This record gives sequence, structure tokens and C-alpha cells, in this order.
Amino acid sequence: MTATIQRKQRTSAPPRTRLPVSNFAAKTTMAVTGLIFVGFVFVHMYGNLHIFRGQEEFDHYAHWLREILMPLMPYEGVLWVLRVVLLISLVLHVGCGLLLWTRARRARGPFKRTGLRRGDALMARSMLGTGLVILLFVIFHILDLTLGVQPAASGAFESGSAYANLVASFQRPVVALFYMLTMLVLTVHVAHGTWTAANDLGATGRRLRQLAAWVAGLVAIVICLGNISIPVLVLLGVIQ
Repeated sequence: MTATIQRKQRTSAPPRTRLPVSNFAAKTTMAVTGLIFVGFVFVHMYGNLHIFRGQEEFDHYAHWLREILMPLMPYEGVLWVLRVVLLISLVLHVGCGLLLWTRARRARGPFKRTGLRRGDALMARSMLGTGLVILLFVIFHILDLTLGVQPAASGAFESGSAYANLVASFQRPVVALFYMLTMLVLTVHVAHGTWTAANDLGATGRRLRQLAAWVAGLVAIVICLGNISIPVLVLLGVIQ
């Protein structure tokens, strides 16, 4: 009798509301926005390497970013367009990622995903955690070097002094260590994310998948080494 009532309750229960976004659309959105972030991180790393050419060159580069396409665009116009694009990409990337993760958990139930090699499985299962670490780092990074909000920023922060602010920030060992550890986390996220994006966008052939894996790993390592070199040399006193 009890079992019959429970079956009737399950049958009469209203269906769960489902967002009108297919898994294919969510994966494609994540792939495109992820590649946008990889491109931005790579260009940002390249720009930061101007610090090796001295304070004048680095500050000139930072100032040039605010004057791109002037007078067709207002001062900092291109930067604001880029910020809006990155913010929209962030919302879409995180939203679609949580949507796919929730659906996968619901469909899989208490069972773990099988059929993956140990390395691939570890990287796949770490994407949510590494993504959260990167998000927290981005917030801290903006407060530190863009807005100059303490205690995230150093006490010597001065608006417009890009070189001095970067050096002062990395002269704090805790901040430099946090930055370097985050770059290692970013390496894992970028490597696996770029490879996944290539597959989701149609790289299904064996050779193409292998090429995507090599390119993803190489890009991730270059970004990691380029970014980590700056706090290391600041701590060693080479950059000051």
C-alpha cells in the first residue's frame, strides 16, 4: 500500500524545470568564451613582459593601452570594451560550466565517470576547483593592481604608476607566492580547457586531437613561465 502511494506521488509530481539551453549550446559557449580568456591571458602575459625593458617602457605600454584608437575612441575606450567583453564571457563561462556540472551530476547520480585515463580524469575533475581559484585570484588582482584597494594593494600604490605598483606588490612574499601558485593552477585549467574547447568545436580526428593537446600544453606552459618569471625576479631583486 505504501509503495503504491509513493509511486503515485512520483508520477503526479511536477516535472523539473529545465533551462532552454542545450548541452551542445552550453559546451560551445564555454569553448568560445574559454578561448577568449586564453587569448586575453596570453596577450596580457606578453604585455607584462615589457617590465623587463625598464620602468619607462612598461609605464609607456600601460599608458598606450588607454590611448588605443584615439581620437576615434575616447580615452580608455578600448579597455572598457575589452572589460565588458571579458565580463560577459565570464558570466557565460561560469554559468554554462555550472549548468553542465549540475546536469552531469544529476544524470550520473552517485556513480563516478569511468573510461578516462587517470591523468585526464584528474584534470577533468579539477576544472571546477581550479576555475574557482582563478576567479578569486582575478578579483584580488583587480583590487591590487587596478583599483589599489587595501589590504589587497600595497601601501605604496599610486594610480598611474604601473611599474612601481607591480614591483611593490610582488615585493610582498605572500602575494608573490599566491601569484605563482595561481599560475600553476592556471596552467592546468588552460591546458585541459583549451584541449576540451578544441574537441567541442569539432577537432575530433585523432591527429587533430593530438595536435590540440600539444598546442594546449605549450600555450599553458608559456603563459605560466612568462608570468611566474616576473615575481621571481622581483623577489630576487633583479627587477626593482
